[in-house]
Amino acid sequence: MTDLTTTPRIRAAKGAARRSFSHTPEAHQLAAGEVRSEDAVAYLHHRVPGEQTDQQARHEADILAEAETILRKRWHRLGSLSDPRDSAAWLRVHCAGMTAEVFGVIFLDNRHRILSTRELFRGTLDGCSIPPREVVRAVLECNAAAVVLWHNHPSGNPEPSSADVAITQTLKQALDLVGCRVLDHLICGETVTSLSQRGLC
Repeated sequence: MTDLTTTPRIRAAKGAARRSFSHTPEAHQLAAGEVRSEDAVAYLHHRVPGEQTDQQARHEADILAEAETILRKRWHRLGSLSDPRDSAAWLRVHCAGMTAEVFGVIFLDNRHRILSTRELFRGTLDGCSIPPREVVRAVLECNAAAVVLWHNHPSGNPEPSSADVAITQTLKQALDLVGCRVLDHLICGETVTSLSQRGLC
């Protein structure tokens, strides 16, 4: 992956970031000075609460922003969602620093080319209200033929709840009425769970 330490704002953080990541297994396989998006996410999930200074927090936010930008550009170069791992990689970085539950949608055309990606609703630490009518409205605005739904679990546990499964089925029914397919619902915690792969979507 592209070296995230090549930009001026990241170069100053390189030494501190590399030391911070050194207690993750992946860090031992990196070339000197290289920081990957996976490492940034791993660091967020394994750091000790209270050990972070304001400066470290800014460095961390910069690194994650760079990683998300790279992954988003890769998406648009590919032009379409053909490999679920591409969505999962972007989603892990995008959601890594979120402290509240957020629901979003990846809008696709009839060839599964990416039209847009939006965060639609923001909730609390353990929940988010998702009005199906507003999701349908967003789909019609984007003229999307298919969607991938996603939301995060700030707790880090990516297991779907009964409410997650229920809202997925509700949205599938609502979007089917306007000719839009729900291809998947991704839940992001420390890893990403696909409801489609589990037969729940």
